[in-house]
Amino acid sequence: MQRIIVIGTTGSGKTTLARALATRLGVPHGEQDAWNHLPGWQEAPLEEFRAQVAAFTAGNAWVMDGNYSKGRDIGWARADTLVWLDYPGQVVFGRLLRRTVRRIAGRQELWNGNREHLRNAVRTNSPLPWFFKTHWKRRREMPGLFADYPHLRVVRLRTPGEAARWLAALSPEAAPVRPPRPA
Repeated sequence: MQRIIVIGTTGSGKTTLARALATRLGVPHGEQDAWNHLPGWQEAPLEEFRAQVAAFTAGNAWVMDGNYSKGRDIGWARADTLVWLDYPGQVVFGRLLRRTVRRIAGRQELWNGNREHLRNAVRTNSPLPWFFKTHWKRRREMPGLFADYPHLRVVRLRTPGEAARWLAALSPEAAPVRPPRPA
């Protein structure tokens, strides 16, 4: 387990788990949201986003989080492990609602100067409506997508407690990072 993708619906805790996992394993962490959301909430051009995914996943060991289909063929092909946060809808929605309120109230900067605002919280592509659009659809579709990447070890975590226990059970020795081979 050296090249790991963490997926899950919006608000499931992908970035939080991916950061903790990367820290525990001593490898770099990449966040697809940071590459996709340019200043002013502009979406990164497709080739620019794909170049970021390609550059990050070219390394020997890493943890990357995100569900972006536009880079899936690169990241999933290079990963050896996929961690799927497949939590119940009520768990994710509660987390997402609290996170959104906290970010708005605290004027928290997310990526590239962007912040969530109350006036934007209900727009179609904002996290709350996006949850309702994608959560149950992704739960149905994910297992079929895994078949396209049979080399991946899939770790399906169904509750935050299960994820915490899984992370705690990992030791740095569980995922030895080999130095790059000399050219």
